[in-house]
Amino acid sequence: MNIVITGASRGIGKRIAEVFAEDKKGHTILLCARNEKTLSAAATDLQSRFPRTNVWFKALDIGNKEGAKAFGFWVLEKISKIDVLINNAGTFVPGDISNEPDGALEKMLGVNLFSAYHLTRSLLPSMLEHKSGHIFTICSIAGLQAYPNGGAYSISKFALLGFTKNLRHELMPHGIKVTAIIPGAVYTDSWIGSGVPPERIVEADDIARLIYTAAHLSPQATVEEIVIRPQEGDL
Repeated sequence: MNIVITGASRGIGKRIAEVFAEDKKGHTILLCARNEKTLSAAATDLQSRFPRTNVWFKALDIGNKEGAKAFGFWVLEKISKIDVLINNAGTFVPGDISNEPDGALEKMLGVNLFSAYHLTRSLLPSMLEHKSGHIFTICSIAGLQAYPNGGAYSISKFALLGFTKNLRHELMPHGIKVTAIIPGAVYTDSWIGSGVPPERIVEADDIARLIYTAAHLSPQATVEEIVIRPQEGDL
């Protein structure tokens, strides 16, 4: 399989790449993130541990249209067929609409929504040609309900879920699956030092294995949405 993952240098994205790389069948995995040093280290680590898998990477800021399209064009230079696309790039700026920093909405719409929109549009012609593929978007429970300090982040995730729902409806007749992953709190680097114990919240591995399983269903079956949250409730 050819698997494209954004936001792949750490956290959920890196763990998704690891779970696919662990497959003894071997895959080609194409990774993207903004920080070239961190991304290169992640890709090198994956390639050394999983030699059956081909790992390629490109450092770009896909939070802007030009970067997202450039990554899409790079992907299509490397492979002609996309089996799995995982729109995982995301950012979070805390605050309420009334007091969050100026520019927070523009930043989070760019990274959380426009990156997925423009990259997906860049890759869709190839996917439509092959009449196959599976697109995952990493949404959030913040896209299901408002919550304190959510502000522009919540707005961007509501929009991302709307994008995913429309994409699912549009691509249904073309053999292309679309799945929204809607997690609550997931233990990544942003939680280190927070005082919240790791066992209190969802693991990145949980998200990765859900995606891996959903990507291996029969062609006639798809999971439209997966909501996963901490057993003891949201934080």
